[in-house]
Amino acid sequence: MRKNSRPAAKSAPRNAARVKPAAKSTQSASIDASQRIDRLIAELSDWRGKTFAVVRETILEADPEIIEEWKWMGSPVWSRDGIIAVANAHKGKVKLTFAYGASLADPDKLFNAGLEGNARRAIDFFEGDKIDRPALKNLVRAAIDRNQAKLKKNPSVRSSARKHT
Repeated sequence: MRKNSRPAAKSAPRNAARVKPAAKSTQSASIDASQRIDRLIAELSDWRGKTFAVVRETILEADPEIIEEWKWMGSPVWSRDGIIAVANAHKGKVKLTFAYGASLADPDKLFNAGLEGNARRAIDFFEGDKIDRPALKNLVRAAIDRNQAKLKKNPSVRSSARKHT
């Protein structure tokens, strides 16, 4: 047997209560996320900032109850009853990834990336691309409908979906 050079860490008794840090209110977290997204857009001083701003505006116009979040070390996320989409600015594109895009109808053929996946689908916007705002709104609404149908089917998901918002 090998002896540890460090003393063993004391663990809490099994029946000790675990305390979680207090969560921010949904409203203050949303304001913070919105401010971070504003800052991200302002820092993208080229075409990507303008594209990002139009994508964001279109998503928020699709439904007044959409919540903006900031997750995964700096990614804007939009949700309503679950995640709708996450956006990222890359060197040559703005990528909008729908969490459950594979299960959404895409009659306007907006999805042009991640087509081989089982869950996600993405739209890559390149410099000079025109954003089909009505089609994007329809896709966002379809994602919300999918999230809400999932909640109705499995009510226990509802409580965890709200915890993330």
